[in-house]
Amino acid sequence: MPEDEETPMKTVLLRLSGFTVLPLLSLITPFLLLPIVSAIVGGDGVSSVISGQAIGTFAATALMWGWNVDGPVLIARATTPEERATVYLRSVRTRIVLLVFALPIASVIAAFVAVPEFRVEAVSMALATALVGMSPAWFCIGLGQPRLLAFYDTIPRFLATVVSVPLLLATQQVWSYTIVLAAATAVSLVLFHRRFSRGGVWLPTPLGAALRDLRSQGHTAGISMAGSAYASTPAPIATATTSPLASGSLSTADTLYRFGLFTVVALGNALQSWTIEPGIANRRQRHAFALWSHIGLGAAGLVILVLAGPWVSEILFAGQARATVEVCLYYGIAFFFLSVGTPLMRNVLIPAGRQRLILRWTLVSAVLGIGAMLAAGLSGHAALIALGMALSEAVLCAALAVPAFRELRRENQNEESHVD
Repeated sequence: MPEDEETPMKTVLLRLSGFTVLPLLSLITPFLLLPIVSAIVGGDGVSSVISGQAIGTFAATALMWGWNVDGPVLIARATTPEERATVYLRSVRTRIVLLVFALPIASVIAAFVAVPEFRVEAVSMALATALVGMSPAWFCIGLGQPRLLAFYDTIPRFLATVVSVPLLLATQQVWSYTIVLAAATAVSLVLFHRRFSRGGVWLPTPLGAALRDLRSQGHTAGISMAGSAYASTPAPIATATTSPLASGSLSTADTLYRFGLFTVVALGNALQSWTIEPGIANRRQRHAFALWSHIGLGAAGLVILVLAGPWVSEILFAGQARATVEVCLYYGIAFFFLSVGTPLMRNVLIPAGRQRLILRWTLVSAVLGIGAMLAAGLSGHAALIALGMALSEAVLCAALAVPAFRELRRENQNEESHVD
């Protein structure tokens, strides 16, 4: 009896430690690069580089389309390796189609918002970040195997960063990182293909099938892209509308916030398949554990950002830009609501097929948030741009809480009726 009770907890602890400890390399890699990049571009170039990174993040979301949301659920519910290979190959074909458009568009936008002297740096960082959209990380999450995530995603990017450090120091050119990262991404994708989809075709032929897959994930892709839109715009808006000093302060806080998001992603990855896998008897307790874990993480992130954000940012960016307490507070609020909303979407509403509801509220929150950010930027208040993003996350979390708890109640009633 005790052994049976311990097994689920052992499982989640193993997954949590795997999805947290191994991907810590993802958190460490930017720490290796940021002081070097900041020293290369100086205080005036920091916001341009970070804006390129934010634009690349949005491009990566576009490349992922709906696979990072629907994909883990499809993989978790697949029963054979052949089914999983089919899902993965469909994802590759659709992402190759999107790749043709996403990279040029991201380059143009990054060049437009950057300070003219640092356009090359902004574009190269946008391209390097966009390539993350080709990662098979979502597949590994659906399998609940953090070792695969580390081997095919985290470690290649970490090694690319380590190799890039001496190149950056020698060349003093940010684009050298882009080249190394692209090579590492290509190698890891080929290795992953040979193991999980050997013999499958990557090219989107016939093209109609790939386009049908893109259309079928329209709602889910809309959720990801709308959410990424308001999450990726603070730094570019600040760079385009405020002074280099003010935008640099916000951009450093924005970077710390994105480092923190690693913890939300890691926790969500560890708990998603654990809460939705078929045939479990204690689903209600698992959902409660996931929600309270994300609430605790969100509160801790808020406090850490406010207390440690200013001085950590000064160290990371080699004294070129320092985040203020006010900006860190607003980013901390955004972090809290994003963390709390993650299990409501990933573990409850998406498995219940409520993508349309999530998309509607994501669009509403995006419009409100981006509108607030633009108003703040045009009026010269860089700190309030961060408050606009916090508003987006708060609106989305509050709007989804009611239907999510309604779904949980319905799910519990169904389980109880089956037991009776």
